[in-house]
Amino acid sequence: MKIVIIGNGIAGITAARWIRKHSDHSITIISEETEFFFSRTALMYVFMGHMRFKDIKPYEDWFWKKNRLDLMKARVTSIDFKNKTLNLEQSAMTNKLSLNAQNSKLNYDKLIIATGSKSNKFDWQGQNLDGAHGLYSFQDLQAMERHAGNKITRAVIVGGGLIGIEMAEMFHARHIPVTILVREKSFWDSVLPPEESEMVNRVIRKNGIDLRLGVELESILDENNDGVVDAIITKNGERIACQFVGLAVGVSPNVDFLKNTELNINRGIVVNDYLETNIENVYAIGDCAEIQNPLATRKAIEAVWYTGRIMGETAATTICVEKTKYEPGIWFNSAKFLDIEYQVYGDIKTKPDEQIAQIYWEDKKTGARSIRIQYNKNSGAVLGFNLMGVRYRQEVCEKWIASETHVEDVLQKLSLANFDPEFYKQPEAELIAQYNAQNKKNIINTSQRDLNEVITFIRE
Repeated sequence: MKIVIIGNGIAGITAARWIRKHSDHSITIISEETEFFFSRTALMYVFMGHMRFKDIKPYEDWFWKKNRLDLMKARVTSIDFKNKTLNLEQSAMTNKLSLNAQNSKLNYDKLIIATGSKSNKFDWQGQNLDGAHGLYSFQDLQAMERHAGNKITRAVIVGGGLIGIEMAEMFHARHIPVTILVREKSFWDSVLPPEESEMVNRVIRKNGIDLRLGVELESILDENNDGVVDAIITKNGERIACQFVGLAVGVSPNVDFLKNTELNINRGIVVNDYLETNIENVYAIGDCAEIQNPLATRKAIEAVWYTGRIMGETAATTICVEKTKYEPGIWFNSAKFLDIEYQVYGDIKTKPDEQIAQIYWEDKKTGARSIRIQYNKNSGAVLGFNLMGVRYRQEVCEKWIASETHVEDVLQKLSLANFDPEFYKQPEAELIAQYNAQNKKNIINTSQRDLNEVITFIRE
């Protein structure tokens, strides 16, 4: 059987690896972005000089040939689903594949579409100028590198989310002044509760980055008529001189080349619980897939690394072993806001309803560490953890959430979750004292940060 995978990101590559583990089928992976798979989340560290590009390739170049995974660097221009044929514009290839013409065809028996995301644009004047770029692809990294090499005097980042803060940190690391325009009243306030969002505001400004809240982009200017960014205008009429504009207003599924086909597409490629599309033998995984009936606590499209990995393994199992449901489990995510590490486990509400109670602790000395636990007011079952500058073990938190453990039982064992370095201040006692004061209780922390106790707890 001939299996073709479009996309060499985490979803597509995970699918390929698991198909190979399960079978001896022919596997071809097509990508126009890069020859080899790389860790997309590590692109910023290449720009900042912490890693080289070869360091963010999880596998050696010989891995693909050894495992009989054929790589093709080409662009899929269209798909003939009836005849199971891909139309390609070939740019390069590795391994043993070769095509006879510039515009070529490739047949498949089963097709996995893992085309990922593309940076959003909103019809701003000048958004296609040289110097206006997102941060998703390897080519975006190259564009940032090229412009930074020209010694730009300022970069303006448009958008208050994870991509925006990454781009800002990248330029900041090279001592290039940065302005961030955030349409909302506080940074990423659609995801972060107010206190955590305000914490990120403080950290951004503390690092010397110009954060403009409640400010929107109006247009990007090419004042020298040379096709290159010279400045931006905000909707309140302010002109900011800059030579780079980071478009960081989110991403959307990279499916434009499929929209006029019989494939069922909404925002992304619509798939069922088994990641099957409406066309037989065609699957969609990763950022480009839209789950038709997502779980109550999950979104239809989740452009995060680990969901792509789970989807890849699930699709491979369905194709090679048995039909298997996609089960992403309990929501979690992590990120870094300059000096703050962020973790979330479970369903944290930015504006809790009357059924949800919460405890919030913040380190008043540093203003850059916090713990938030939300739980059901009636049953006491813990619902989620939001952590800034404090590290909690995923396995421990997920076990508490999945088993609907009472918040007081969680508080008694809370130290089991903490894996901050040994001499960090441990905040659990203060959090418990706060809960006791709020609820007139006398809960005490009975756990230790002993690794054996943690392992025993997880296995029970």
